[in-house]
Amino acid sequence: MRILNEKASKAKEKKASLGPDINLEEYSSEHTPHGIVDKLEMLSDADKERMILAGIDANEEGRSGTYVQKDTTAIFSQSKQEGLEVIPIKEALKKFDWVQDYYWKLVSVDTDKYTARAQLDLHDGYVIRALPGSTVIYPVQACLYLEKEGLSQNVHNIIIADEGSELHIITGCATAAHLRSGLHVGISEFFVKKNAKLSFTMIHHWAEEMMVRPRSVGIVEEGGLFLNNYICMRPVKSLQMYPTTYLAGKGAVARFYSLLVGSPNSEIDVGGRMYLQEEDTRAEIVSRAITNGGNIIARGDLIGEVPGIRGHLECRGLILNGGTIHAIPELQGKIDGVELSHEAAVGKIAQDEILYLMSRGLTEDEATSTIVRGFLSVDIPGLPPVLKAEIDRAVDLSQHDVM
Repeated sequence: MRILNEKASKAKEKKASLGPDINLEEYSSEHTPHGIVDKLEMLSDADKERMILAGIDANEEGRSGTYVQKDTTAIFSQSKQEGLEVIPIKEALKKFDWVQDYYWKLVSVDTDKYTARAQLDLHDGYVIRALPGSTVIYPVQACLYLEKEGLSQNVHNIIIADEGSELHIITGCATAAHLRSGLHVGISEFFVKKNAKLSFTMIHHWAEEMMVRPRSVGIVEEGGLFLNNYICMRPVKSLQMYPTTYLAGKGAVARFYSLLVGSPNSEIDVGGRMYLQEEDTRAEIVSRAITNGGNIIARGDLIGEVPGIRGHLECRGLILNGGTIHAIPELQGKIDGVELSHEAAVGKIAQDEILYLMSRGLTEDEATSTIVRGFLSVDIPGLPPVLKAEIDRAVDLSQHDVM
């Protein structure tokens, strides 16, 4: 895996400029025990109600497997389909030697103090693996849930789509209704093997004072497809993430889509970097950002290293009620024959659009809501209908907060 030798230092290049510093001493990493449940129906109604807001269905309808972690404890882990493995990472590290081939192989432990904390004070996390040739049609759902006030939840996730497999995951991060503040540190390593397909959809439903620091890296081999979708439309204090993906095999494809809403006093710094390292690789990064008084930085970086690659960046921002949006698209062509492009726009809702819709019988609020809903509608090629429905539902649930 040549990226480990040649690119390991790249993950650290921009860490100093991303997101406000967090005093880790303000958050406890003390183990918080919770009872294991045999069925998700055993969860409290309050927990179920919060989890469904992040796309996690306690009834497991249309799901092929489930992982739920409450604070520091993995309380439920199950696969319902042959060819699919869903295992708490601490258990997997003890039972299976092959997990060591993936653990801390893409993300560097010394990237920053957050990765270091995840290594030194690991609570749990999951290993989700589609075995070679298997097709996991219904998505796996994974929930990282915070209930204890002031806790630093430290997790490490490994996602593997083995050769020729198809895997879909919806992961929801959520907090209990009473919780105000906490820290989430999440390490994720993605392995998309030859001719495999992986879609990974994140829906976050945090508390208003939450600090969130995900760190993730992926690699896509020959003929592989990686779809990464991120939705954060609820209030959060500080969110910073800059996932990196290496297209390391001929014909590999990656597409990143994000829908962001910045509420008053929130700081959101979200981006993505892709290295196009082999012939015929394709990359796309698309973001939609709306601010209601928060500050949003939308980043994107495409690095073309060989001829015959294509990549595109698209960032559109909408300012509704103050706040800032800072779009930072970057293109790096390192050899003749690369094709990279970007477009970025930040603005406001056009008054003539509102007046037109009002002339068709809508109130001003209804007209504005309709325009915002259309702005957030992004067509994601290759996404299964069940996941598209979950994204649409998340947008619909957030409409009131957006407005």
